[in-house]
Amino acid sequence: MHALVTGVAGFIGSTLTERLLADGADVIGIDCFTDYYPRSIKEQNLSSFINHPRFTFLPLRIQDASLPELLADRTHVFHLAAQAGVRKSWGRDFAIYIENNIEATQVLLEAVLGARTPLERFVYSSSSSVYGDKVSIPMREDALPQPVSPYGVSKLAAEQLCYLYFANFGVPVVSLRYFTVYGPRQRPDMGFHRFLRATILDEPITVYGDGEQTRDFTYVHDAVAANVAAAARGVPGRVYNIGGGSRVSINQVLDVIGRVSGRQPRVTVESAQKGDMRHTYADTSLARTDFGFTPTVGLEQGLSAEYQWLLGIL
Repeated sequence: MHALVTGVAGFIGSTLTERLLADGADVIGIDCFTDYYPRSIKEQNLSSFINHPRFTFLPLRIQDASLPELLADRTHVFHLAAQAGVRKSWGRDFAIYIENNIEATQVLLEAVLGARTPLERFVYSSSSSVYGDKVSIPMREDALPQPVSPYGVSKLAAEQLCYLYFANFGVPVVSLRYFTVYGPRQRPDMGFHRFLRATILDEPITVYGDGEQTRDFTYVHDAVAANVAAAARGVPGRVYNIGGGSRVSINQVLDVIGRVSGRQPRVTVESAQKGDMRHTYADTSLARTDFGFTPTVGLEQGLSAEYQWLLGIL
């Protein structure tokens, strides 16, 4: 495999790149180090493979890269680059989401059309945020998406761009809708990172709402395995849910954190935030049928791994 990985310095992108290199792939990675969280964290994500002989790194926006040159010999594209965050996507900041989530995807897809080597797969990282709150549980890929945040709108728009480039030009796109990915290297703004960090430092944890909202939490290595499998056997033009296999409330998560840390989390409660979905739970049967996706890491095991990682860096 000769892969282009966008968003390579991010949480999932760096973990995926480690896996691809371990599997023998040649990888070009691109990342523009948006200031959503500190650049030093992303540089640390890259540190284990930045000097790998089969890895090339380009610190650029997709829009500024020489894409025909980068794509000339690539067999696969893993498009993970995006501006993250539901709560920060409102108001004037939405322009950043248009640039990094929608425009960047369109530019990359256009470049793929002119590539000298036809791609085997283009794997796009989408999000369960596209569904919104009106979809039946468990969520199926054929449900009508109605996102409730500007972030969700931007991810759905990019997903639709991927589909239309498949439908009109045959670009072999496979889209993966992740359900709350967690684990080592998780972004510092994400819930588990904040909860575990606060528990380690004996600081209060802020819970938005009553804590009974539920999520389908997916361990990062399971999300990476889904990317690798989809790159080989995903059906072009299809969208797949990638979830961890269990629906858990935030209050239950806090109980698990208490067990893995041996400490009682201190909780403060604030009102629910606009754009936060009430429940998510993935029906992953399509991914299981098409490319054998089955999550292997349970919540307690995964939280323990993230806890041990945070202990090592704090």
